[in-house]
Amino acid sequence: MNLAQQLSTTKERINQYLSRLLQERTVIAPRLNEAMHYALVLGGKRVRPFLTLQVGALCGADQHSLERAAAAVECVHAYSLVHDDLPAMDNDSLRRGHPTCHIAFDEATAILAGDALQTIAFELLSSPDKKLNAARQLEMIHVLADASGDRGMCGGQALDLAATGNAVPESELAQVHIHKTGALIRAAVQLGVLAGHDDAQLYRAHFDAFAHYLGLAFQVRDDILDVIGNTESLGKNQGSDIQANKSTYVSLLGLEGAQQRLHDLHHKALHALGKIPYNTQLLEAFADHLLNRDH
Repeated sequence: MNLAQQLSTTKERINQYLSRLLQERTVIAPRLNEAMHYALVLGGKRVRPFLTLQVGALCGADQHSLERAAAAVECVHAYSLVHDDLPAMDNDSLRRGHPTCHIAFDEATAILAGDALQTIAFELLSSPDKKLNAARQLEMIHVLADASGDRGMCGGQALDLAATGNAVPESELAQVHIHKTGALIRAAVQLGVLAGHDDAQLYRAHFDAFAHYLGLAFQVRDDILDVIGNTESLGKNQGSDIQANKSTYVSLLGLEGAQQRLHDLHHKALHALGKIPYNTQLLEAFADHLLNRDH
């Protein structure tokens, strides 16, 4: 199966899992459940679940355990997008090619939908799993929690808000994106490793280095696409970072400088993968696809 087929299969697989996850829940507030489904299932590239599933497969993880972990990380990602789009944050009207959750519903429902998706993530990771011992399961919960909170994604968003309208040095801009975007990508990879066999833990640091560089490169690429992309392919408003006066790699380094930084980070990500004695060709191809896509 080539990369395109694998991406399509994985996206369909995780979408079905996420949709079934919400459909099987006891619904006490139908409008809230509808907003959760809208935010979680409607669109998205499924970058983070793909990483969890593929890394976990390399590490010999049980498929059921992997699906739950992949769904958990996507629930946190979806919640973060809902909250990031709110008027008090980035005030965006378009996400994944559709009106943002607070536009399609209302602000209060969007906030609650994000809150609920976040808690589902930890419900999934803490559910009994015969294939994982309690210590490993607890570590997975800790990894996702740490990546999501004030020392991870939320902290990165706070730094991003503080940097808006200011010319910050590259070291500070990197800290924004290492936490806002990179932390959850690193968690996705770590969850795959932790769900795997004991021998895979020997290479956890190399997997983490790959995820670190991939996550930062992914954001640099996003900054570039905000300038040279288009709204239809991006699924969000092109030029929104410029309009919001955000600090980006393009505004700091220029377009050519940002493209060179992307190239350097891409190379470092592949170098980290080269230290892992597994067949990482699919992950290498995925990194190439993710960082050099034309859309």
